[in-house]
Amino acid sequence: MFVKDMMNRPEKFSIYWKQFVRELDNFGYGSLGIVALVSTFMGAVITIQTVYNLFNPLIPLSAVGIVARDSIILEFSPTMISLVLAGKIGSSIASEIGTMRVTEQIDALEIMGINSAAYLVLPKVVAAVLIFPFVVTISMFLGIFGGWIAGTASGVIPSVDYIQGLQNQFIPYNVTFAIIKSITFAYIITTVSSYHGYHTKGGALEVGKSSTDAVVYSSIMILIFDYILTQLILI
Repeated sequence: MFVKDMMNRPEKFSIYWKQFVRELDNFGYGSLGIVALVSTFMGAVITIQTVYNLFNPLIPLSAVGIVARDSIILEFSPTMISLVLAGKIGSSIASEIGTMRVTEQIDALEIMGINSAAYLVLPKVVAAVLIFPFVVTISMFLGIFGGWIAGTASGVIPSVDYIQGLQNQFIPYNVTFAIIKSITFAYIITTVSSYHGYHTKGGALEVGKSSTDAVVYSSIMILIFDYILTQLILI
């Protein structure tokens, strides 16, 4: 019902453009720091743990590159990064809209005849859906690169074997599947967080509670839809 209200009376495109550009910067450039840090160390840990778990003379070291590549592309980059961004972006959205609700700024927008749900939420949803695939793609690259750096620097796997594993049996559709998941998760994070912020009642304490609920419910929905999409698309 909330999404229906958001799409019910769309305003002119020019009204949303400034909001849309601001959200693109916030969701994309503003999130690159934490995404780069998490992705690089995530790839490093996956590579080193895979080496020790697959330590067997019968298994070639190139298998480490295969496992690290597929793990990062299929699961860790789209899902783990979305969970991280749910904490960063979800809480920010819920706090921003919740504060506007308790300070009656949303009521002022509605008095002026503006569809407040569309004005506040729609630019966030569109910006997130457009920018999340790029953020996840950067996360994939940094995760694989971090694994290469950690593996070669620690000496647990030669660079040639790791790169050979990255190139071996690569399935391009895995990247498409990861992009589909990132778009779905972007929609979930923005709509769920906006819903909790938009329906905040009370004062500052309730704004904090809405922010917490937004992160919790977004994370739960991400995990549920991660399973659903995997079941529907990959199996």
